[in-house]
Amino acid sequence: MDNPFIIKSYEAKELFCDREEELQQLLRNATGHTDTTLISQRRIGKTGLILRLFDELSSTHPDIQTIYMDIFASQSLDDFIKMMAEAAMRAFRPKSSLLDKLMIFIKALRPQISFDPITGEPQLQISYQTTHEKEHTLRGLFEFLDGQNTPIVMAIDEFQQIREYPEQNMEALLRTYIQQTKNITFVFCGSKKHIMADIFTNERKPFYSSTAFLALDKIPIEKYKAFIVNLFNKRNRNIQPEAADFILEWTHRHTYYTQQLCHTIYNNGAINIGLDEVKNACAQLLQQGEAVYLQYRQMLTEKQWRFLISIAKEGKVTQITAGDFLRKHKIGTPSSVQRLADSLCEKGLLNAETSLHRTEYTVNDVFFSHWLERL
Repeated sequence: MDNPFIIKSYEAKELFCDREEELQQLLRNATGHTDTTLISQRRIGKTGLILRLFDELSSTHPDIQTIYMDIFASQSLDDFIKMMAEAAMRAFRPKSSLLDKLMIFIKALRPQISFDPITGEPQLQISYQTTHEKEHTLRGLFEFLDGQNTPIVMAIDEFQQIREYPEQNMEALLRTYIQQTKNITFVFCGSKKHIMADIFTNERKPFYSSTAFLALDKIPIEKYKAFIVNLFNKRNRNIQPEAADFILEWTHRHTYYTQQLCHTIYNNGAINIGLDEVKNACAQLLQQGEAVYLQYRQMLTEKQWRFLISIAKEGKVTQITAGDFLRKHKIGTPSSVQRLADSLCEKGLLNAETSLHRTEYTVNDVFFSHWLERL
């Protein structure tokens, strides 16, 4: 029987936990032509929520066309254009008039079109002579999509990546083209909160005050517990309440890691699941990740490594420059520790969650954090 705990993307609403309030807000914005900025920590479920939104729109508003693009791996305007065109090609149904029109438009750009040998998805390679040609192509893509008289909801995931592009005018360029569209509603998703906040709340930036905001937090414990127990029960597996509690505590209710642990427990095949079965799966996951974790060790300086271990052993730290913390772990001066934290956040190994009154630091990968605790 298929494992009901999905760890990749989205499959069906029956396998999707909660997020009802967030879904309803996104639905209102999508159907009301209100652009949205969706911010959350990485792997906490924003991509799944977007695909859940698209699934709901296909049922309730079949006239709306949805397009999803993830620009995390992009490095330039060239990549953005390529990914946008490929996303549109994937979204439009085969043999539809929209796809036919899009292919005619793309062929006018003289691209090289190939297909991924595994997924079969189209891949484009477009050659440009000048920066003006790139900008003209991007504007043309937006104008083409907007000109089909079909309402479109376009989600751009990891939107903060545009700040890494060599093109210095990327935000202004996108804002100019986006604000001219009439039939496209955008969802800008991002996992680096401070960058996303600067893009959309800094009055000196082009996207200032142009969207509604939605912050994605952890799923409430009782709802997540009921979801886990129910999915096991529906497949004739019995999980003890304390075992479900341990899962949510050990994974910190972080969506990806919770799903991964439940997925592993299910795959292990136990019919009656107690604490022993859960802890065995935890040990299994840490063992599986050890090769990667040891590679991290090779990437980091001794001080960075010791600092990561200190954060993992504490679980979370709100005052990394406090004297008690520095003395306990023997990790340097306040200024040097702040530099360590900044560099590890930049590498994506440390997460800094900032609220009105404090910044809370945790190791980004929950499983890696548990592995470090044992050192």
